[in-house]
Amino acid sequence: MGIAEERIERLTELAREAAVAGDDERAREYVRLARRIAERNRLELPRRLTRFSCDACDAYLLPGRNARVRTRDGHVTVTCDCGHQSRYPYR
Repeated sequence: MGIAEERIERLTELAREAAVAGDDERAREYVRLARRIAERNRLELPRRLTRFSCDACDAYLLPGRNARVRTRDGHVTVTCDCGHQSRYPYR
């Protein structure tokens, strides 16, 4: 694992901790930093970060607090407080 991947993992953990503590702006900044590092190094973001961050406003999503999660026929819909929806399949 390279330095950039380790940094992205650490930023993901910090974003989750900040969101749980209620510091949404700090969590948003950690998500932005992780995305920027991934772009510069041509890396994929970890699934934990892609599923629990909003593509529109970079918020770290916590179901029940700032995100609504619904299951439909074959996919999960996650709706952020900003109104942006993301979907991913499940079996």
